[in-house]
Amino acid sequence: MAIEMLKVSTSRGKIQYNICGNGKPNIVLINGGSGPIEGWLKILPDISESSSVFSYNRLGVSGSDKPQDPQDGLTIVETLREALKTVGFEPPFLLVGHSLGGLYANLYARRYPNEVAGVVFLESSHPKDVGLEQYQGKVVKTINKMLSMFDSLSAHKAFNEVHFVKKTVEQIHAIDSFPDIPVYVITGGKENRMMPEEVRQKRIEHQLELLSLSSHSKHILAEKSGHFPQFTEPSVVIDTIKDCVEQIQQKTL
Repeated sequence: MAIEMLKVSTSRGKIQYNICGNGKPNIVLINGGSGPIEGWLKILPDISESSSVFSYNRLGVSGSDKPQDPQDGLTIVETLREALKTVGFEPPFLLVGHSLGGLYANLYARRYPNEVAGVVFLESSHPKDVGLEQYQGKVVKTINKMLSMFDSLSAHKAFNEVHFVKKTVEQIHAIDSFPDIPVYVITGGKENRMMPEEVRQKRIEHQLELLSLSSHSKHILAEKSGHFPQFTEPSVVIDTIKDCVEQIQQKTL
């Protein structure tokens, strides 16, 4: 599937995006940290058969403009919302957030509950994940410090979202309520050799805690996948999104 890249102007810069398919609810795909649209290629054809799907590159990714200010969660959510309004992609949305994108989906649903009909957390970051740094080895911490140092040498890299995760988490905690909508949590079941076992177990616990956000929640284990089920088990992700679409449609009847 070839993706037609369009551009939309926002108050913070131009963003690359694509809209495909036709049908309700409108689906918004929110990439993981610095992830491009192409990361959704294996699931786009199937989920766009019955729904309209919006995917995009955040500021600083691929052909989108470089960010000119800090990319914390609220900034990212407001920029996305502005882009959706400008291109005429209307709520309520089914948000699909991968990894760091899960934090933005979480924040969006809290800030604009009337605009979100459901959320699929795909190997999503949890606010508590920021506390897992204490379990990281010295090597990982040293590499992270080096990467941060190199980023600071470039103005736009200093604004990269990875530097503002803690602020994003604070913004999530500042809004107590989450709408009682269908919530699906997809967790990769494969061991990650780069991740200490203690960290992996804590992260799984956090994934399961996402289920408590709603009384309409469901956990799906992608047994053969690590952090990218959309690559390794696209059918699991497709089926989960379609299941969530059905739940949303039933609630609107």
